[in-house]
Amino acid sequence: MTSDVEKRPRGERPANEVPFTLDEPAPKVLGFWDQSAFWANLGVSLLAFSGAYTVLAPDGDGRPTISIMAGIVAMAVGTIIGGLMLGLAAVPGARTGQPAMVLLRGLFGARLSYAPTVLNIAQLVGWGTFELIVIADAAGELWDGVPRWGYVVAAGVITTVLTVWPLGSVRLLRRYVTVAVAIALVYFYVELVRQPLPDLTEGSWGGFWIGADAALAVSISWVPVAADYTRHSRTERAAFGAASVGYSVTQIIAYVLGLLALALVAGDTGRVFDPFLGASLGVVFFAIFVLREADQSFADTYSTAVSIQNLFPRADRRVLSVLLGAGITVLALALDIDDYAGFLTLIGSVFVPMLGVLAADFFLGRRRAPAAASGAATLSKGEAAAGLDGWDVSRRAPSRWGMIAAWAIGFVVYQLINPGTVERWADFWRDVQDALHFAPQSWMSASLLSFLVAGAAALLIGRITRR
Repeated sequence: MTSDVEKRPRGERPANEVPFTLDEPAPKVLGFWDQSAFWANLGVSLLAFSGAYTVLAPDGDGRPTISIMAGIVAMAVGTIIGGLMLGLAAVPGARTGQPAMVLLRGLFGARLSYAPTVLNIAQLVGWGTFELIVIADAAGELWDGVPRWGYVVAAGVITTVLTVWPLGSVRLLRRYVTVAVAIALVYFYVELVRQPLPDLTEGSWGGFWIGADAALAVSISWVPVAADYTRHSRTERAAFGAASVGYSVTQIIAYVLGLLALALVAGDTGRVFDPFLGASLGVVFFAIFVLREADQSFADTYSTAVSIQNLFPRADRRVLSVLLGAGITVLALALDIDDYAGFLTLIGSVFVPMLGVLAADFFLGRRRAPAAASGAATLSKGEAAAGLDGWDVSRRAPSRWGMIAAWAIGFVVYQLINPGTVERWADFWRDVQDALHFAPQSWMSASLLSFLVAGAAALLIGRITRR
């Protein structure tokens, strides 16, 4: 009997894989467990171990301002809120079958969606490069017998292969990687809890919401890519549940583990991996984390390719994936990414209020005219399918400056509360704070407040424009 693969003409994609261009509708082939495994793996990152220190709300000198126990609670609260936001971002993709940046055509209009698309491409290329560097440095901790460039190239090749077959990679994660990661997490929890931990309650709770906001921001960082994967979800419920629960549970687990490791090394972030590698089988199980990190770079690279397709809908994602994989590998070999982290965080802050606008307009605001009614002869099959929901993702979607204004209002709120660490940019917003006689309070969450303000502005502007 001839297999389906043999029957397919050469060069034709499998029916259960992502289309090569945006001219074809997305196959609905991912169930709840496929997506849960994907988001759960993204929640466990090497950056979560070293980055766990941020939920302790460190001051200007890098000293924690709250206790580890307060940090754990703050991290859990921030992660749960961020997970719910991530779930909201997942639903429009499942409902319309469109990737994240294409959805912005319905929110801002086709041409206006290009601006956030370019920003998203910039941040994803940066994060993809950053992930290759993290993988190479962590692999060097395991065994320094291979030069750093060798690890970078190997990580780049693995990333590219995963990106060329994205849905197959998601199913691969569910079948094999998730189980291995779960075993490694259990092992390290047992090993670290057996160590003589210091008093986890020593310290205050004064910077609780600063720590919560740090964890929330990490969850939100995946919002601009959520629909790239959930557009293949069989149901909206599966998309929301897998993104919100799958990611939140593992991020909490990973951050608690990171905080325990930091407690054992007296807060020295440079030695955060020592408790893992010092365990009897630590090298073996830590190697699982290093290999698993490739799904972070895979997600960044694949979503970069899909974002580029919003600008060039007929571009072949396979070609884009190979070019991007090679590009981030070269960047990882050539750049010192440490100074770029602040800039990446700044770009990420753009998408928090944007989610507020999207959620308010998509779920509560007026539906746009069906895509099929705005020039059906010019629509692709994928665009026509999305038009059934009334969310206009066609290439002729009209500009909506009111939603741009709502987004800008939310962005200003975010910067007033948290200007970030990019020197000149932060100095400008501190001057604005002084001019407005505004002093951010410790209870203020830049992510949460900018999300709510942007959403409220979108609803208000929507009502005014309708009248």
